[in-house]
Amino acid sequence: MACSCTPPQSQAPAPGFRKALWISLWVNLAMFLVEGIASLQSGSVSLLADAIDFFGDSANYLLSLYVLSMGMLWRGRAAMVKGITMAVFGIVVLGRAIWVAQSGITPEPLTMGTIGLLALVANAGVAILLFRFRAGDSDMRSVWLCSRNDAIGNVAVMIAALGVFGTGTAWPDLAVATVMGGLAIVAGISVIRHARRDIGNAKQAGVRAAGSEIC
Repeated sequence: MACSCTPPQSQAPAPGFRKALWISLWVNLAMFLVEGIASLQSGSVSLLADAIDFFGDSANYLLSLYVLSMGMLWRGRAAMVKGITMAVFGIVVLGRAIWVAQSGITPEPLTMGTIGLLALVANAGVAILLFRFRAGDSDMRSVWLCSRNDAIGNVAVMIAALGVFGTGTAWPDLAVATVMGGLAIVAGISVIRHARRDIGNAKQAGVRAAGSEIC
């Protein structure tokens, strides 16, 4: 008797996605080092937040490369890890902003603006590179969201630098760091939800595949 059950079809990564991930990985690692040093020199929380975000993105790209040839279930699980990481990063940034607000440290605006512009160029390039993969599975979507958020964050850092320069206070820097933290939390929740759907679909497909073998 013919069986109506059909085995799951594994969705292969989009052509060029692996190469785009490798390029993005090295760009983010380089900018993590540059912004990390600059944040220490300038005392900027928003630069520090962006540097940590670069490091987190590098780890996420590496994870994506590791699971790229695996099935949807593992790619969904990888996206889940990245979504949780993004949300935790946002919470850490908010906590750091609160601590600096209480300490009264004022950052150096020139370094903030210069490094913010350099980071914007790097992230805009990565975002353009990954733009065509944004509508893929949860793993591809998480990579795109990371790059998009970074580019937005860089513009915000530059605005904060102008604010610090104009007011002579740390509040513009802290405000931007707070927005960046909130954006990371929202994006993380979005990736987690998408990953849960992918994991659920992959498990259902596995059940259907087992049923087809029985048939």
